[in-house]
Amino acid sequence: MEKLNLPEFSCKITENEGKTFVFDILRKKNIVLTPEEWVRQHLVHLLIHHLSFGPGLIKLESGLKYESLDKRSDILIYDRQAKPYFLIECKAPDVAITQKTLAQVSRYNKTLKAPFIAVSNGKSTFCFEVDYQNDITKQMKGFPAVPV
Repeated sequence: MEKLNLPEFSCKITENEGKTFVFDILRKKNIVLTPEEWVRQHLVHLLIHHLSFGPGLIKLESGLKYESLDKRSDILIYDRQAKPYFLIECKAPDVAITQKTLAQVSRYNKTLKAPFIAVSNGKSTFCFEVDYQNDITKQMKGFPAVPV
């Protein structure tokens, strides 16, 4: 897999019936290793091991409703009151982060109402704070703090 602009981590990769799998430490099982999954796994390890987000507050591929459609959020972090806190949309490294990509995570967040959102392709990561009272979304210089 391609080198990303995220911290490297020790991962368990296996092959089975011609497919490559990576062990997911949150779901505690092997997941098919796609380029998007490679980015998701790097972000999970960054969140837990470098930014100190508790693994019990992180949910991967969580179902959500947007308009009448069933969608899945890539990474959703909850605060200590079990409210959505930080929504992250992952893209494959060869997918450019564009306004369309940012619009996708914003649409998903209309349902969740997390105060922080991000989009990453592993090469570029953009984090935003959402101010619902003033209807403003502003880009941040880094990741949000761990919820208290």
